[in-house]
Amino acid sequence: MTPWRILLAIAVTAAGTWQVQDYRYGEQLAKIGEAQALAITKAGDEARQEEQRRQSAVNKEASDAREQTKAAAVDAGTADAAGDRLHVEAGKFAAAACGDTGAAQRGASATRAAMVLSELFQRADKRAGELAVAYDRARIAGLACERSYQSLSESSKR
Repeated sequence: MTPWRILLAIAVTAAGTWQVQDYRYGEQLAKIGEAQALAITKAGDEARQEEQRRQSAVNKEASDAREQTKAAAVDAGTADAAGDRLHVEAGKFAAAACGDTGAAQRGASATRAAMVLSELFQRADKRAGELAVAYDRARIAGLACERSYQSLSESSKR
């Protein structure tokens, strides 16, 4: 055999080996690409499901908070009505004290004191009602926020 034939045989063998290896690596790359595409799709689906679960939990907490706020508003209305009735009674009592002959003898200062006390009581009661409503709203919102945070942080521990 001549050296040229030997070189030609080596070149043909090398070219054939490279083509076979290229084919094998191409198959491996195709399998890796397919596995990666499936993994990306699966991860995206899992992330989407987790996001939907989290959003559902937050929406439920918001809905519960709205219901609690409505109940607190009804309770506040009931308390206001009771306070209004009490104010009417306090006004009647102050007026009765003013109309009493003994009160007239004690003087105008006692009458003014009774009226001032009645007015102060009404103002204090009204302000206490406003503060109670604000406190209820803040408490409900805070608890809803806390429950939402806990539902989200529990899912991240999984």
